[in-house]
Amino acid sequence: MTRALGWIALLAALIGAAVWLAEHPGQVALQWFGYRIETSLALVLLALVIVVWLLVGLFRFLFGLARAPRRLRHLRVERRRRSGYMALTRGMVAVAAGDVEEATHQARRADALLDDPPITMLLSAQASQLAGDETAAEKFFRAMIERKETEFLGIRGLLTQAIRRGDAEQAMQLAARAQRIEPGSEWVAESLFDMQIRNRQWAETEATLNRAMRRNAMPADKGRRRLAVLLHQRALEDEAAGNRAQALKRAGKAVGLQQGFLPAIIQKARLQAVEGKLTKAAATVREAWARQPHPALLDVWWAASQATDALGRARAAETLVGVNPEHPESHIAAAEAALEAQLWGEARRHLEPLAANRPDARVCRMMAALEESQRGDLKAAHDWLLRASLAEPDPAWVCDECGHASAVWSALCPHCDSFDSLRWRAPPRVQRLDGGEPVPAIFHAVPEVKERSDVAT
Repeated sequence: MTRALGWIALLAALIGAAVWLAEHPGQVALQWFGYRIETSLALVLLALVIVVWLLVGLFRFLFGLARAPRRLRHLRVERRRRSGYMALTRGMVAVAAGDVEEATHQARRADALLDDPPITMLLSAQASQLAGDETAAEKFFRAMIERKETEFLGIRGLLTQAIRRGDAEQAMQLAARAQRIEPGSEWVAESLFDMQIRNRQWAETEATLNRAMRRNAMPADKGRRRLAVLLHQRALEDEAAGNRAQALKRAGKAVGLQQGFLPAIIQKARLQAVEGKLTKAAATVREAWARQPHPALLDVWWAASQATDALGRARAAETLVGVNPEHPESHIAAAEAALEAQLWGEARRHLEPLAANRPDARVCRMMAALEESQRGDLKAAHDWLLRASLAEPDPAWVCDECGHASAVWSALCPHCDSFDSLRWRAPPRVQRLDGGEPVPAIFHAVPEVKERSDVAT
């Protein structure tokens, strides 16, 4: 709008000037080489405008003619640059498609067309990797780390190669260097974490996690979960070394970081009981039982409730039923305590509702023990044991990645080394527990309290 108004104002000024000259034509006389020229001022001004326009046009023509060679060179360079970037793009597409021949061809073409080695070195390295020439790829990656603008990409390529060939020492050095360059990179944090965790470097891994969380190089929820798992693993090692105070401190921090983290809760409650903090241990068990009952909490509950005999445990178990009456684990605990106290009616009251709806192997075995102990009905006991062999097996720590079932929790799966992959659930029906041969469920006896504690530690 402003530009249009400007043109209108200029046009109005020109029209005004033309009208003024028409009203005041004036006379101009020119004496030159014996000639006398007389004309109006308007005609002289028009002639001057035409002469200036011709001179400007001539100057622009001559200037353009002088610049023509340089413009032609620029056009050739620009065409070469566009062809180079097109080759670079096609090479990247070929790498993604797995076309070795096309990727190598386009990498060479881009290198010849583009006078920018940092751009083409990455494509050349990837093409070499695709062709299986790791030596050539390493040469390109090492050339990249000599340039500041491509140093991180070169380190990443060398780190990937080191991990692939199992060179842990070099991989750790490269990861540490990459972290110094890009401290906020999630990829660097993940790589360093994975290598340290597989080497069981728990203290170093904890430092890496804390550093990554401070620099926002890892999502907060993910970082807190991993830190909780790591702290619990370190607490287990502290406990094994006899440092129960440090173990309790770390277990408490793990529970604070990740509410509902069952392994840490179990350890915290057990250590509280061992240290004589029975009121705190009882509170920990109640809170955990309300959220997620687990059989390993029972030994702590007996100690916190000072249930030293079978009848005392039966009464204490009824309290847990009141904490979480809807969960099957509450009734299984109460039934087991009642069987131990020979309270057959109480045991049947808790077991029969569970036995009526697809009972698992534990319930079937307990029903077999009840039928044999209360009624002496060996046939019914045999039938229940047969059902136990076909029912869902007892829960264990099962790896989400490989399906391996373990009797004890650990930060790394003992079979596939996956981090934080063990979950308390029923394993596949045919399964070997870590540290023992597979045992048919029909031969299982009612588990004792001591065995239960070992399983859930």
